[in-house]
Amino acid sequence: MVWAAPWAITMTIDADGLTLVQWLSPSFPTGAFAYSHGLEWAIAAGEVTDETSLHDWIADILCHGSGRTDAILLAQGLHGDLDALSDLAVALAGSAERLRETREQGAAFASITSDLTGLYLPARPLPLAIAQAARTLDLRSAQVVALSLHAFAANLVSVAVRLVPLGQTAGQRVLSRLRDRVTQVADLACSATLADIATTTFRAEIAAMRHEIMDVRIFKT
Repeated sequence: MVWAAPWAITMTIDADGLTLVQWLSPSFPTGAFAYSHGLEWAIAAGEVTDETSLHDWIADILCHGSGRTDAILLAQGLHGDLDALSDLAVALAGSAERLRETREQGAAFASITSDLTGLYLPARPLPLAIAQAARTLDLRSAQVVALSLHAFAANLVSVAVRLVPLGQTAGQRVLSRLRDRVTQVADLACSATLADIATTTFRAEIAAMRHEIMDVRIFKT
């Protein structure tokens, strides 16, 4: 008998589940690899230097920062007013680069999924673009949010593997350690309201702002 925590998210791999995995995979051409979410500056400034500091940086963003905010927006978007939520997502962007990141990736995601599904899906900030496409899938909200958070965390790990530099195995250890955070935040997001949105990751927001004026940059954000 396999024991699972009460909040654990049961994943059923069927056609809809595989569709979402495809949409959120690194091979899906949204250009996610070109965005570091301010992590490029944090690495250059010596704030993220190894496996431990990378884990802590990403964990804080997931639990207390933009990861948590986007998770709540995504959960709300699966059933709520996408236009109003899109406006809120734009208003919540903490810097020009954060706004660029969510808009550009969201527009690319909407365009590609429109071509794949034959549905008209207008450009929206990324969490709402995912939400509008995921409405066509028969999946639990927690599944959608958890996979989205995992993809976000995996992209940040990939940034660090390339820039710190961090070994591939170390990067995968970080991602494995973040699993519980991902499922917990997904669970929280699905029971939260818009009034629960709040962030306290000020250093990550400052990193995104300072990235804008770096003399040499590899990533867009």
